[in-house]
Amino acid sequence: MRLHVVNHPLVSHKLTVLRDEGTDSPTFRRLTDELVTLLAYEATREVRVDPRPITTPVGPTTGVYLAQPKPMVVPILRAGLGMLDGMMRLLPTAEVGFLGMVRNEETLEASTYAERLPEDLSGRQCYVLDPMLATGGTLAAAVRFLTDRGADDITAICLLAAPEGVDNLEKALDGHEVPVTVVTAALDEKLNDKGYIVPGLGDAGDRLYGVAH
Repeated sequence: MRLHVVNHPLVSHKLTVLRDEGTDSPTFRRLTDELVTLLAYEATREVRVDPRPITTPVGPTTGVYLAQPKPMVVPILRAGLGMLDGMMRLLPTAEVGFLGMVRNEETLEASTYAERLPEDLSGRQCYVLDPMLATGGTLAAAVRFLTDRGADDITAICLLAAPEGVDNLEKALDGHEVPVTVVTAALDEKLNDKGYIVPGLGDAGDRLYGVAH
């Protein structure tokens, strides 16, 4: 597994505003959208392309197009939906699938409650959108789900990561043959006793959409 923490002043600025408890939901959604586009730029450096001959107004040349099969973008519901527009702005020709996963707040284990993905993902690059890499259980379960269907390259885009989550994910993927990359805006200090990232930014889903009852 490869971890890439994006070091850029615009990323740090937007993340600082996201962390602020005084930032309201509309601003939080807008900044998440902008931040994800910046992270996606780094995350797609290895996206597969094929050469394509074209003719410009002044002559022929060879460029590149995204290779087939198209990349698959997979937001993890519900908070991952807040990252989708920012990702698709940079990768508009990608296809989109959805994974509904929930973490048991007592055991911290993740389970899948819904999915909308092709049965066969053979040869597909998948980009998983999950705001917080906290305990690592949700992302590990998502990686297993996608690779079981044939995905052969997975990149996860996370706003924040905790050291414990990175370690747990590495252990969960030990011996895993499919390459996995995590791209994040920051590696934070630790997890608290409730499994939240510290200093973090709180519950990303609640801050994006309000508290669900």
